[in-house]
Amino acid sequence: MAKYDFMSFGEAMVRFTPPGHDRLGQAEVLELGIAAAELNCCVNISNLSRKLLKPQMKTAYVTKLVDAWDGDYIIKHAQMHGVDMSNVVVDPYDKIGRNGRNGKCFIEVGIGPRPSYQTYDRGHSAVSRIQPGDIDWEKVLDTRWFHSTGIVTAVGEHTATEVLAALKAAKKNGATTSFDLNYRHTLWSKEAAQAAMVELMPYIDVIIGNEEDFETMLGIKADNTDENYSKIDPMCYKKVAEKVMEKYPNVQVVGNSLREVTSACLNNWQCVMMTRNGYFVSRKYMNIEIYDRVGGGDSFASGLIWNLLNGRPEQECIDFAAAYSALCHTIRNDWNLVTTEEAYDVMNGGSARVKR
Repeated sequence: MAKYDFMSFGEAMVRFTPPGHDRLGQAEVLELGIAAAELNCCVNISNLSRKLLKPQMKTAYVTKLVDAWDGDYIIKHAQMHGVDMSNVVVDPYDKIGRNGRNGKCFIEVGIGPRPSYQTYDRGHSAVSRIQPGDIDWEKVLDTRWFHSTGIVTAVGEHTATEVLAALKAAKKNGATTSFDLNYRHTLWSKEAAQAAMVELMPYIDVIIGNEEDFETMLGIKADNTDENYSKIDPMCYKKVAEKVMEKYPNVQVVGNSLREVTSACLNNWQCVMMTRNGYFVSRKYMNIEIYDRVGGGDSFASGLIWNLLNGRPEQECIDFAAAYSALCHTIRNDWNLVTTEEAYDVMNGGSARVKR
């Protein structure tokens, strides 16, 4: 039996956010949180499995940090949610950052026609400076499921090599592997991303992305979409998934979150999934009133993986993942703090009337 149910590898940063919808330049105080796509999944899956205040699934996170206050903040807060942080590599901190530092993320939550903005201060971060051999992947990856993303793959000189090594070790150890494409144009070009994915895709069982990612990362474009993805037909993504599975026969699941943006505060949200058994579409959540949209895609990935780990029927997997990730838009910061019961209630058509 594996030591862990779920493990991920990524970069974790402290997140700084002005109150409400303030701009960074006008804020006199900043709220702290944690920005880490892969750690978000660990925390979410740990919380989804919670019964009688105790997580029933064992989750673990792998990254590299330096021994500074922000690294301590990340580790302690993840541990509070039941995530095993014992595999995190921690280097000494020289108090300046010449030999590595922990990254920072600054987020303005948009409103009306002004979109949310994310600004990163992650240059020379500890994980971006990772070297081959820093992590013994075959030893560490004692897990049922391993997950990573395109973010950490792009962030450093050797991170793509490390993600590939981790995926290979996970497959060798019998784990299911998943990868959230998560394209970030500030980290690399489409050409560089697609070249890296050619190496990674043969070792991925479950591939996840949003309405744009499959085009930018894999070069597979959905038909009948405009530049702003203002009107999305979920059936167009069936063809995208079919092309992915045809090109990569190892892929067993393709998951897509589909977002139509009316304004920074109002989005439509729908999720789709293809397996070897067919194509499954969630209901469409219209005009979600957004408190904070960051982490919505990670919640979709978390909800999908949690259900797949539990062996749920495919339609239930996608319906739950859609409801759970829709609810994430109502929570401040990246981590989805709604309960399993709340997500099932929304999935089953429950109302937003006060619950007593």
